[in-house]
Amino acid sequence: MSEFVTRFAPSPTGHLHLGHAASAFHVWDAARAAGGRVLLRLEDIDQTRCRPAYEASILADLKWLGLDWSGPVRRQSDHFDNYAKVIDSLNERGLIYRCFKTRREIAAALPAGVDPDEAGYVGKPFSPSEEAEYLSRGHAFAWRLSLARARDALGPRYGTLSYMEETANCPRTVRADPQAFGDVVLARKDTPASYHVACCHDDALQGVTHVIRGEDIRAMTSVHVLLQALMDWPTPLYRFHPLVLGPDGKKLSKRAGDKGLSAYREEGMTPDDIRAMTSAA
Repeated sequence: MSEFVTRFAPSPTGHLHLGHAASAFHVWDAARAAGGRVLLRLEDIDQTRCRPAYEASILADLKWLGLDWSGPVRRQSDHFDNYAKVIDSLNERGLIYRCFKTRREIAAALPAGVDPDEAGYVGKPFSPSEEAEYLSRGHAFAWRLSLARARDALGPRYGTLSYMEETANCPRTVRADPQAFGDVVLARKDTPASYHVACCHDDALQGVTHVIRGEDIRAMTSVHVLLQALMDWPTPLYRFHPLVLGPDGKKLSKRAGDKGLSAYREEGMTPDDIRAMTSAA
């Protein structure tokens, strides 16, 4: 590859915390070492949780950490039309279907504590008459990618899906296994495009050559490789970095109320202090 292009893509649903800082350092350090570029993307497709104040906080925190990016910030909420075209393309090819089951209904059939979005749910598409009846009643639905139809569409190529992972020693080929995720949701009524669609579309559009992400998203890469194959998008090289863990041994998260970088800044800490605190990851 002639140029190293990577990206940092936080969601403005909260303030950046130490885990985000560690990930950002991995991204920018890799780009600097390769003489490449970092693109900044705001994954704000969840309009119910994203806030302008969080976006402003993210930009301020990155500047404070001394991290700059190439080109304008890409806000995914500005490009729903582009993602809708992906959904339309997959629908025209018969690769997705309307699923009228709610998350609650799916969760009720699962063991306690299992996330319905990660349970490998495989649905059964309705007949045209059943679907028309549900739509006439105003039932909400999600567009799900049919794993069975995707397998048929790709033929023998499905069995060879893989991606290259760059490790400390040398690149290695990793076999993709989207089967574990079942028929993933690609769009909902309240979210016109899922993370999978928006992420893979933008990586292809922006010419991202390297995706540097946390170990917690490693398994999800198989879904992205499948979507890239179906849409004839290039598959970037991938790197995975360890996570910053809290005192309970679990990864830091916004939902768990982890301390934002702005709080550390107000306490008088410096970017070097933050780097030192996240150096283990």
